[in-house]
Amino acid sequence: MSNNVLIQHPLESEAIYIMREVVGQFDRPVLMFSGGKDSITLVHLALKAFAPGKVPFPLLHIDTGHNFKETLEFRDALVKKYDLHLIVRHVQDSIDRGEVIEEKGKYASRNSLQTHTLLNAIEEFKFDACIGGARRDEEKARAKERIFSVRDDFGQWNEKKQRPELFDLLNGRINHGENVRVFPISNWTELDVWQYIQEEDISIPSIYFSHWRNTFERDSLIWSVDDDIVYREPDEEISLKQVRFRTIGDMSCTAALESTASTVEEIIEEIKTSRLSERGARIDDKRSEAAMEQRKQQGYF
Repeated sequence: MSNNVLIQHPLESEAIYIMREVVGQFDRPVLMFSGGKDSITLVHLALKAFAPGKVPFPLLHIDTGHNFKETLEFRDALVKKYDLHLIVRHVQDSIDRGEVIEEKGKYASRNSLQTHTLLNAIEEFKFDACIGGARRDEEKARAKERIFSVRDDFGQWNEKKQRPELFDLLNGRINHGENVRVFPISNWTELDVWQYIQEEDISIPSIYFSHWRNTFERDSLIWSVDDDIVYREPDEEISLKQVRFRTIGDMSCTAALESTASTVEEIIEEIKTSRLSERGARIDDKRSEAAMEQRKQQGYF
């Protein structure tokens, strides 16, 4: 990698600066890894930031048990390729211990349950900085985040107690028990991420690209049938559709969209003309007007 690359791509330069600040200011950082394009981009940036050495922090995946199989296969291949340290904690274990109660019914999802498992993992490993791929353009609650976003000793977020970040000065001082959520690509847009993936030739899971999948429709959204996770009424008919996933989350709350985009170039063109927001197919964001903000206040990433 050359210094010219950093000069030519200011967003990349900013993200690498933030990651190096994290390692310089915190004792036990971790990179939150979901297997989605944003967390994969973070891994790519971390590899660049600390080359030729190893990435100096582990990856943490909170596995809901309802992940797309393509995502898990990609995760394991990525970790092996770059000799990364991966920690996995399972929502199913939290359910089995009676710490959380699994939802039932038509709109049941494990997405909100992962907050409890995440907070337990942070406490278990004493992580003081959790690096994530959230971006301000995704959702209005995320637009309120600072790059260093402080969480209290219960893992909760209070938007009124966030610090100003002037002149790119990042203040990592925290009290005992607190931790910071760090967002190196906070200033990127969805299009920025895809264009960077194209420029850097970054591999991503196959479900981001158009493929044929057994699906059914509910509430004008397209749901996967193949994985036998999403609740389906007997009268909700199965049909084979050409789809792709614009975001990757828990299968029970992540819908697909009809698409023929089979390359990164075609995805970029599709995004440029789309009227649907990136998280428009995430049913967990539609539970209330403040669904994301409420989850963040409880400790969600």
